[in-house]
Amino acid sequence: MKCILSNRSFFRAFVAVIVVAVAAVSCGDKKSAAPQQFGAGGPVNVTTDTVEQLAVVYYDEYPATVVALNQVELRAQVTGYITGIYFKDGDKVRKGQRLYSIDQEVYSANAQQAEANVQVQETNLVKAQKDADRYHELEKKDAIARQQVDYADAALEAAKKQVDAARAQLRAVRSNVGFANIIAPFNGTIGISQVRMGTSVVAGQTVLNTVSTDNPVAVDFVIGQDDVYRYSQLLQSGSKLPDSTFTLAFSGVKYPKNGKLLLLDRAVDPQTGTIKARLSFPNDEHLLKSGMTATVRVLNNAGIPTVVIPYKAVSEMLGEYFVYVVGDSSKVSQRKVQLGRQLGANVIVKNGLEKDEEIVVQGIQNLREGAMITKGTPGGAPGAQQPQQKK
Repeated sequence: MKCILSNRSFFRAFVAVIVVAVAAVSCGDKKSAAPQQFGAGGPVNVTTDTVEQLAVVYYDEYPATVVALNQVELRAQVTGYITGIYFKDGDKVRKGQRLYSIDQEVYSANAQQAEANVQVQETNLVKAQKDADRYHELEKKDAIARQQVDYADAALEAAKKQVDAARAQLRAVRSNVGFANIIAPFNGTIGISQVRMGTSVVAGQTVLNTVSTDNPVAVDFVIGQDDVYRYSQLLQSGSKLPDSTFTLAFSGVKYPKNGKLLLLDRAVDPQTGTIKARLSFPNDEHLLKSGMTATVRVLNNAGIPTVVIPYKAVSEMLGEYFVYVVGDSSKVSQRKVQLGRQLGANVIVKNGLEKDEEIVVQGIQNLREGAMITKGTPGGAPGAQQPQQKK
């Protein structure tokens, strides 16, 4: 029995040794067979380029809205019924032209009543003046008590105030009579009437129509606060700017007239970091209508050297843009840049790069901060010579 157990233990130990040996041989074969990936722990093969500054000519584009330089809603200033409309929808109107009339019967009657009240108060004033004069004469002869004279003077002052109040009431009523006629506040174009004959209108609430100017027209767009200094300079330059500095386009079709910069808004919106700019465009043919959306194209500062790099050299992370800059010992560092307008396969860099710096343009997907690089063609042998690009 002891002999049988001993043999079994020996057999188990022998099997365990064989299994361990086989596993060791198998792992060794896998390690030796595993392909070694290029760049793991070594330099990454990339192509680089030197940053240059070029005098590029391009247009910055902004979404914009056409607005009237002067526009006002016509509202009823008195309550009543529309009794007259003296224009056709869409007409050109002149300043002071009569546009609407509201029933004046009640207001005319009130005006007549107010005029009569003024006359009554003026008559009372004459009587109070005579009484006061008479009492003062009697006072000189000691024929009347001083108290009676004081009463007469007080009555005279009250009569004067009554006359002033009556005249003020007459002016107010006459104003209502005048407000019953709606006139054009300036030269412009009137829109489609919101009321018709016999419509009941309420003072200060009912909108009758809208009058606006249409030549020239304004075009509003929004710029970032970083561009405020540039646009302030454009505003100061005024007539010295090229005619083509500000242009307007609708779905790619250019408006035939050029514009000029009128103003920048008084302050930057702290919530958005933007400010409104306003252009003026001639509209002799009346092609531009208030409320239209368009694209404003602003010529850049042509002739000023601008940093331009291949767009493929840029990587994006969480809405921010980065490039890899080659430093000493062939190491790269990731640098944040501020991009401008894209020009075909290239892009303008507003901030973050300087002339003559070297950046990685291909192979950036294999890089990380501080990675070692070797210059060549990505996917080729390390150290392969970079092909020269045709200029």
